[in-house]
Amino acid sequence: MIQPAARTTRRGDLPVPGQRRQSDSAGAVLRAVLDYGPIARSSIARATRLSAASVTGLAASLLEHRLIREVPEAAGPPGIGRPHVPLDIDGDAVAVIGVHIAVPRTTVALLDLRGRVLAQRQDLHRDKHPDSVIAALIEGVATLRREHGARRRVLALGLATGGWVDSFQGTVVEHPALGWNDVPIGAALAGATGLPVRIDSNSRALLRAEQLFGAAAAQARGSAVLLFVGNVVDVAFSSGGVIHQGPRSAAGAVAHLPVEGCDEVCSCGRTGCLQAAVSERVLVRRALAANLIARPDIHGIVDAARDGSAAAFALLEERARLVGRAAALLHDLFDPEVLFVAEGGANRLPEPLETVRAQMRPGVADTVRASSFPSHVLATAGGAVALDHVYAAPL
Repeated sequence: MIQPAARTTRRGDLPVPGQRRQSDSAGAVLRAVLDYGPIARSSIARATRLSAASVTGLAASLLEHRLIREVPEAAGPPGIGRPHVPLDIDGDAVAVIGVHIAVPRTTVALLDLRGRVLAQRQDLHRDKHPDSVIAALIEGVATLRREHGARRRVLALGLATGGWVDSFQGTVVEHPALGWNDVPIGAALAGATGLPVRIDSNSRALLRAEQLFGAAAAQARGSAVLLFVGNVVDVAFSSGGVIHQGPRSAAGAVAHLPVEGCDEVCSCGRTGCLQAAVSERVLVRRALAANLIARPDIHGIVDAARDGSAAAFALLEERARLVGRAAALLHDLFDPEVLFVAEGGANRLPEPLETVRAQMRPGVADTVRASSFPSHVLATAGGAVALDHVYAAPL
């Protein structure tokens, strides 16, 4: 049985200074290749402000680990002097595992270094007890690796979920919707898979994905807010590219933000809480009661709205208005360069996103964007937790 984790303030062992400098520099080179590749070593040196000799040595190590590859076909016509062979991300040699734990199901996926989902599986929970969920995850990871990851070296496993997630301890501190408290899931998965395991909250994970691979990555690396709306609602925010976690890794709890006109009873016993008003559980229950959908998930509602159901569309619009009011409050609070809304309707249909934007104060609506990963939000969330650490310390 999984034993509850002891609560401490220790944040793990740090590398010695020499190791850390090399790791940071290698990460800078790898991120430059991600952003600008195919790219010459001389251009990497200018982009990272590292010496040409340092870039040459680090690139050799990254090539040896098959994180990058040479692409002579991208060099263009030959010129005078020594040819420059560009470097690009190696999309075939390595991968990470991305895991997401939602209230009804788990998602396990294989992603390459560009954050592209290569394969995924989703399984409904047989039992929501931590032991049962973790056992099913271990089985799912093993199956995915056997069926799709045999020819790739798997670097790490990343996990994202809702609630209060202590990424430093690898612990789900509190997930009321699942009934979890102090579950050391990081250590359990690391022991079973033999992989380095990192975990984080839904919103922080998706904001990391936007910073790495998103359509507005440049703005996301400045100042950004990401509001995640599923069965669980949480938020992440960053400044100067650094995502705030708080001293207890508890930043981003907005589930009980007050919402006017909502009579849904929240898990806290009160009415008028944001999560109770906009959660997928509530939306799906209402759609099922109105015979709008046959399967109990939000994708059925979106599909029905897309197929012309006015009632399904009205449900999504009502939710978008409430989400927009919360987003407007967050925008006023943080004044970010970009605010992402990862919500099922806004991710897949233009009208709910415009409804969210309509709730903003004048002049800032164009800073609001839907998720860059509408088809693979959950898989990308888990994978981004692992990929963020790969790009920070690739060696």
